[in-house]
Amino acid sequence: MDFKDYYAALGVAPDADDKTIKQAYRKLARQYHPDVNPGDKQSEDRFKEINEAYQALSDPERRRKYDELRQQYQQWQQRGGRGDFNAGRRQAAPGQQTYTYNASPEDMEDLFGESSPFSDFFSSIYGQSGGGASRRAREARPRRGRDIEAEVEITLEEAFRGTTRGIQIGDRRIEARIPPGVRSGSHIRLAGQCSPGAAGGPAGDLYLVVDVAPHPQFERDGDDLRVTVPVDIFTAATGGEVRVPTLDGAVTLKIPPRTQADRVFRLKGKGMPRVEKPSERGDLYATVKLVLPESLSEAEIRALRELAQARRGEAVTG
Repeated sequence: MDFKDYYAALGVAPDADDKTIKQAYRKLARQYHPDVNPGDKQSEDRFKEINEAYQALSDPERRRKYDELRQQYQQWQQRGGRGDFNAGRRQAAPGQQTYTYNASPEDMEDLFGESSPFSDFFSSIYGQSGGGASRRAREARPRRGRDIEAEVEITLEEAFRGTTRGIQIGDRRIEARIPPGVRSGSHIRLAGQCSPGAAGGPAGDLYLVVDVAPHPQFERDGDDLRVTVPVDIFTAATGGEVRVPTLDGAVTLKIPPRTQADRVFRLKGKGMPRVEKPSERGDLYATVKLVLPESLSEAEIRALRELAQARRGEAVTG
């Protein structure tokens, strides 16, 4: 029996953490899922390989057994690899909207109509041959439907106010609500909105994975926002007021005399809503950028020149 390298199947290193393994699986599952590649036998085989690798590596106990077997296989190769490496004999010492489908062993059987979705290699390690009798037993008991992930992109303004997205699931269209303050990478669960369960089991859940697009003016830092505010040199030197943009309208900021470039002003409560408490908000941090007025008269230029000369004279005499 040929040894299967599950790490190579997912394109990850043997010391990859759980998050890396899950990310690799999701990416490959989206690419090779039969629903995306109908009638493509190569994609179907690749999807089976990916799913089998993920089933082995995503469970800590299964991964431990596989790693032990993998080490034994490497030692067998170092000794020359004579004869067959039979995993079965070593069980006593085990060695375009984007969706992600999380396929369980039962889902694989439903997809491909097979008594077992796994290879003999997998079954020899974990004893999951999935014969017909066990399949009939599974069919007789209630089983929940498949979960699906859908990626949605929203603007920062939509994340600020909250928004909705229409999601097409089969022949149904779901209007999903996205709460104010949501961040990139957030998962929003819509219970029971996906595949129906078997034998009276509950329907699967839809998970929205939110991506907040970059904004041309504001930079987000958790629940806080950062923005650069141009301040002319006269206002910076003598003091005055400037208008600062926020996501719910511009506000007035008082600039004290002798304000230096890159000084940061905190505008409390002008950031993003907090998802847990939408009535509370983060802060807005405004960074001063000194600029010359767009047009300077000759008189203003002469005055600035005289001021500069006077400053240089003071420096010399001082």
